Amino acid sequence: MTRSPSRALRRDLYAAGAAALLVTAAVLVGRHIQDTRHTLFVSWPPLFANWDPHLGPGTPAAVLVAAATIAYGPALAARLPWRALLPLTWATATAWIFSLALIDGWDRGIAHRLTTRYEYLQVIDRFHDIPATLRTFTDHILLTSPDHWPAHIAGHPPAATLTFVLLDRVGLRGGGWAGVWCIVVGATACVAVLVTIRALADETLARRAAPFLVLAPAAVWMGTSADAYFAAVAAWAVALLALAVTRGSWWCAGASGLLFGLTCYLSYGLTLVALIAAAVLVLGRPRPVLLVPLLAGLAVVPAVFTLAGFDWWEAYRLLVTRYNQGAGGIRPYGYWVWANLACTVLITGLATVAGLRRTGAVLLRREGNADSAAALLVSAALLALLVADLSGMSKAETERIWLPFAVWLLPACAFLTRPRGWLLAQALLALLLNHLLRTGW
Repeated sequence: MTRSPSRALRRDLYAAGAAALLVTAAVLVGRHIQDTRHTLFVSWPPLFANWDPHLGPGTPAAVLVAAATIAYGPALAARLPWRALLPLTWATATAWIFSLALIDGWDRGIAHRLTTRYEYLQVIDRFHDIPATLRTFTDHILLTSPDHWPAHIAGHPPAATLTFVLLDRVGLRGGGWAGVWCIVVGATACVAVLVTIRALADETLARRAAPFLVLAPAAVWMGTSADAYFAAVAAWAVALLALAVTRGSWWCAGASGLLFGLTCYLSYGLTLVALIAAAVLVLGRPRPVLLVPLLAGLAVVPAVFTLAGFDWWEAYRLLVTRYNQGAGGIRPYGYWVWANLACTVLITGLATVAGLRRTGAVLLRREGNADSAAALLVSAALLALLVADLSGMSKAETERIWLPFAVWLLPACAFLTRPRGWLLAQALLALLLNHLLRTGW
């Protein structure tokens, strides 16, 4: 028996309403905890942000990009040749991220984001001898160690910092170039997701998801955050794996393994992308011989860093200690374990919540079709996010940290009807967040 469209839409709205209540509760409870106990270490819980209503030079562009995407996005996504759709999706996502970032102006919105005392560009000069720095990297992770690394450097494997060191070495110096790199590369994540959905499910679903990948509220934090760059690397690792298993390509398998290895040396938490990769393998059912180039590629980056003297496992062990030495050891797990999910609502939008409701319905029907394939992929990403949440190593700032998982939840919007209404909700949320709050990390 088929359900009426109106009943399905009501259930979508109920799910979105419940998510809105979750966000409201996280704001009110978080405000009370911060005002009375001062243990959250965020100014506008559950987000790491400050209340600061403002306009900026990016405001007109952001409104224009949003309006054009809402008005023409669904139709163009349905009709354009696939090879034209992918670059257009990337270009529009890039414009959306840039325009949102420029609401805060060039300096504050882009150029200075990666130059604060917590960020990667603070330690560029300490990598003048890269091999020597890698050998002693773990000596500076703990707060009690001499010349300890700033928070983001200590909190990530060295490939994250090395990216910006290498940009500096080739002449792309300073926060402006670093910010542009993260935005331009980070925006390609939506293309990787489309490629994956098309390979494992079907092209129609990918086309329906495209406008939602463009107008994601996550764009507020993709400009400018290194996690946007991490999200793109992880997304392309998954996309290449999807192409490998569906086409039987050894080259794609090897490249996928290489990027998976790099992903693990950009962020410790992104080892959970293995859950999304597992879903790809289940859906693609590859020939066992493809595992040879995949594993060979996977070994490259760990081998290089290990031979250079960096011990990933030792670094992670020290990071756990460092995490508990700082705010992470004080922030209450009992609040963040559910408030983090409110952050996820804010970066993926109410449309994604409604889409996830429909994803669950697709899985319950247990039909072996394209919808089920897409639903399984989205569910794997949701599982990875929930594992990260329960680990207790992601207390606060998950609006930034979970970007690599969030981009895989957005395809759930392909299941929605009346896409323009939901796209409007997505755009309004992003515009409100960026105009009412000053985000930072």
